Amino acid sequence: MGEESLKRRKGEDKGREDAQSIQSHEPQRMELQKQANLFLFPLCPIGICMIVGTIIGSGIFVSPKSVLANVGAVGPCLIIWTACGVLATLGALCFAELGTMITKSGGEYPYLMEAFGPIPAFLFSWTSLLVTKPSSFAIICLSFAEYASAPFYPGCDPPQAVVKCLAAAAIVVITIVNSLSVKLGSYLQNFLTAAKMIIVTIIIVSGIVLLAQGKTENFKDSFKDSKISAGSISLAFYNGLWAYDGWNQLNYITEELKNPYRNLPLSIIIGIPLVTVCYVLINIAYFTVMTSTELLQSQAVAVTFGDRVLYPASWIVPLFVVFSTLGSANGTCFTAGRLVYVAGREGHMLKVLSYISVKRLTPAPALIFYGTIAIIYIIPGDIDTLINYFSFAVWIFYGSTIFALIVMRFTRKELMRPIRIPIIIPVIVTLVAILLVLAPIISAPELAYLYCVLFILSGLIVYALFVHLKFDWPQKILNPITMYLQMLLEVVPEEEVTE
Repeated sequence: MGEESLKRRKGEDKGREDAQSIQSHEPQRMELQKQANLFLFPLCPIGICMIVGTIIGSGIFVSPKSVLANVGAVGPCLIIWTACGVLATLGALCFAELGTMITKSGGEYPYLMEAFGPIPAFLFSWTSLLVTKPSSFAIICLSFAEYASAPFYPGCDPPQAVVKCLAAAAIVVITIVNSLSVKLGSYLQNFLTAAKMIIVTIIIVSGIVLLAQGKTENFKDSFKDSKISAGSISLAFYNGLWAYDGWNQLNYITEELKNPYRNLPLSIIIGIPLVTVCYVLINIAYFTVMTSTELLQSQAVAVTFGDRVLYPASWIVPLFVVFSTLGSANGTCFTAGRLVYVAGREGHMLKVLSYISVKRLTPAPALIFYGTIAIIYIIPGDIDTLINYFSFAVWIFYGSTIFALIVMRFTRKELMRPIRIPIIIPVIVTLVAILLVLAPIISAPELAYLYCVLFILSGLIVYALFVHLKFDWPQKILNPITMYLQMLLEVVPEEEVTE
């Protein structure tokens, strides 16, 4: 009995050690990272800047008409914008529990790895690295290019060649900035976030002043002519949630947050409700000067608002929208580069993608890879097509990741949970995610959705050949390429810290 008791005690101790190792920053951070605080966000307000700066991009300035078009009236439109903010907050709280339970960078990747194993995690990294993240980066930069080039082509649309070249240039500049210096990328993010909050404040204050002056006629009978159905509400959520996308960005840099147990949930609780309030007030401001019909006919809602309210200083709006889109693109690049880095570190992507710059201490190969894929998406694509691919694919994995939280409540009880949310929250978000994935297929089936599913499943073939079976011949080809890239970029693999 004594020996059995000793073995049992040793087994329990081993289980606790395994749980603690998962919650430590395993695989261990490189020595260079510890010495230089690589990717470190020292203050919680910077975490809030990352959330606000990434979420508030081009969406709220150019796409409110998509939500209005699906529900048909002012009242349901404002409710949808509020509900999208609530859903984003609930989803982010689920990610807060995951992020403080498994303190690894890479967003959904480590959570799927711990809950379901390497195959779902690989499919996420495969889809994210080649579809959702670069397409999101491309969408934002295309929006920036359209606003930046519009003043030079008054009365007509800018040529597509100009827009795409400008978008590609933005991708190159942002990639270079983040590859050169983490601090430079953080300072740029803070500046652009401050700039976009200026225009947000201008629009909100203008709307409040107009309401105080009695501009409330567009809010009368606000539910008249509304189109309320399961399909229309789902599609309205789709468009609204696109503007909120970015609510999970801090989970991509969990390892780099100082005191994530405090700063991660605090940034979420402050940042996302702040964005929700801003979005609702901005929409109210739009409706103070535009009827539903006028808003639907506007090509760029924020510009129309500026022309009517801020003239002759209406040029402020497109200028600050450019800052806003650049800030969102910079935040997206900063966090997505970490996903490439973590996937390479786990052996699910090219090993060179997990290397870091000796001089700059940045994941330069990962960032360059990400920027290159985004430029490829710009060449043939347009914004609407890219959004369709992005929205469908991203909610498949959002739902899977939050479902992983539910699963680990029962399968990984030994893990410490500094934040423990009520189980009903991930259940609700998972059900909503299922609805958001199925709604566009049922309401407006398109081949694009089939292509997206086939691409995700094609990752199984790649995983079987190159990760599971580990064929030798790809390594023989990649080894000299890796060595050349190491010398060219001056990058090295991570060093494990021996305790």
